[in-house]
Amino acid sequence: MNDFGFQSGEDFAIAMDARDPLRNYRELFLFPKTAGGGECVYLCGHSLGLQPKTAAAYIAQELKDWAQLGVEGHFRATNPWMPYHKLLTEQTATLVGAKAIEVVVMNSLTVNLHLMMISFYRPTALKHKIVVERGAFPSDQYAVKSQIRFHGFDLASSLIELSPLPGESCLRDEQIESVIEDSGDEIALILLGGVNYATGQAFDMAGVTRAGHARGCVVGFDLAHAAGNLQLKLHEWGPDFAVWCSYKYLNGGPGCVAGCFVHERHAHSWDLGRFAGWWGHDERTRFEMGPDFRAMPGAEGWQLSNPSIISLAVLRASMDIFEEAGMDRLRTKSVMLTSYLEFLLNEILLNHKSSSSFSIVTPRESDRRGAQLSIRIPKNGRTLCEWLTQHGIVGDWREPDTFRIAPVPLYNSYQDVFRFVQRFAAALGLGE
Repeated sequence: MNDFGFQSGEDFAIAMDARDPLRNYRELFLFPKTAGGGECVYLCGHSLGLQPKTAAAYIAQELKDWAQLGVEGHFRATNPWMPYHKLLTEQTATLVGAKAIEVVVMNSLTVNLHLMMISFYRPTALKHKIVVERGAFPSDQYAVKSQIRFHGFDLASSLIELSPLPGESCLRDEQIESVIEDSGDEIALILLGGVNYATGQAFDMAGVTRAGHARGCVVGFDLAHAAGNLQLKLHEWGPDFAVWCSYKYLNGGPGCVAGCFVHERHAHSWDLGRFAGWWGHDERTRFEMGPDFRAMPGAEGWQLSNPSIISLAVLRASMDIFEEAGMDRLRTKSVMLTSYLEFLLNEILLNHKSSSSFSIVTPRESDRRGAQLSIRIPKNGRTLCEWLTQHGIVGDWREPDTFRIAPVPLYNSYQDVFRFVQRFAAALGLGE
C-alpha cells in the first residue's frame, strides 16, 4: 500500500492519464524523436523545457513586423517592442506569487544575480559573510566568490557553505536556522537555491527568510529550479530579491531571457546602489537621452538594456499556457507524478532486493522537493544513462554518480513515468 493508492501495472498509468484534467496540455508541446522516429520519453524539463507548438507563430509575428515596419516596430508592431516585456509582467507576478511592481523579465540569470548582489550585498568590516549551499550550482558559486573578492574580503573568512550532515545528501532546516542564529551578526547575505539543482531538495524559503531577517541579514534566492516547478509566494514570504532563468520549467528556449524579483519594500529605494542602464531609466523621460539616471520604481529599475524580442516571444508562448493551466493545478499533478515515479522505483528495490543498485537522494516529503528526483547510481551510471538515451529516455547525468529526471506536469504523463521505470529496470538488469 501507499499514500496515493498507486499500483504497479501499466493499466494504472493509462487510467490515471485518462482522468488527468491537464492531459491535453501535452499536445501543446513538441517532443524530440528517437533515431527510429518514435517519440522520446522526455524527463529533462529541469534542464531544458520542451518547445511550445505556438512558439513559431509568436516568433513569426515579430519577424513579420520587423520586416514590414523596421524601427517603427518599437511603437507600431502588433505588440510594440518598446513595452513588450510588460506583456509578461502580470503572468510572471502570478507565477512567482508577487506583485507586478516586484518582477521584471530581463537579462540572464547570473547577470541578474550580480545586479542584485551589487545592490544588496553591502559588506562591512563586521557584517560581510555570505551563506550558500556547498552544492550550489557552479555559476552561483562563481558569482558569490567573485563578489566577495570584489569587495576586498577573503573567502576563508566571508563564505559560509552549508553541508549536509555526514551520511546524508540534503540539508536539514534546523542546520540552516542554526547557522543563521549563531552567525547572524556577521552574515550580510543569505543566498540559497529555491531547489538544489543536484539533489532536487526544495528549501523552506519562508522559514529561511524569517530567520535571516530576524538577524538583520539580506535574503535572496536563485529560483532556476523552482520557477514553474513550485508554487511560490515571494511577496508573502518576503525575501529581498530572487532571480531565475526561463529555459527549464518555463520552456522559454535555450538561453531565454531571465527573471528577477525585488520586494516591494525596496521599490522606491532610490539611494540603493545599483549598476544602471538606460532601460531601467524612468520610461517617461527615457528617450530624452539625459545624462542623469533616474530609476523606474520597482524591479524594472534594475533593467540595463532592451531585451531580445524574439526571446520574449517564445517565453510568451509558454507563459500563456501556464496562465491557462494554473500553478496550483500544475503543482497538484506534479506531486502525484513524482510520487508515482518514486513508488515505481521503490517497487524495483523491493521486488529485487537490490538496494545497492541505486538510491533516491531527493527528499521523500512532497513539500521538500519539486518535480525532480535525483537517482544515485554507484556503479556504471554514465554507461547506464547512455543506454537509456539510445532507448528513447531523456534525462541527464551529473558527475560523479547522479541521474536527474523530472516528470513535468505540463507535458509529461503517467505512462511516461511507467515507461521510464521499465527501461531503467532493464538497464539495471532488474527487469521482469
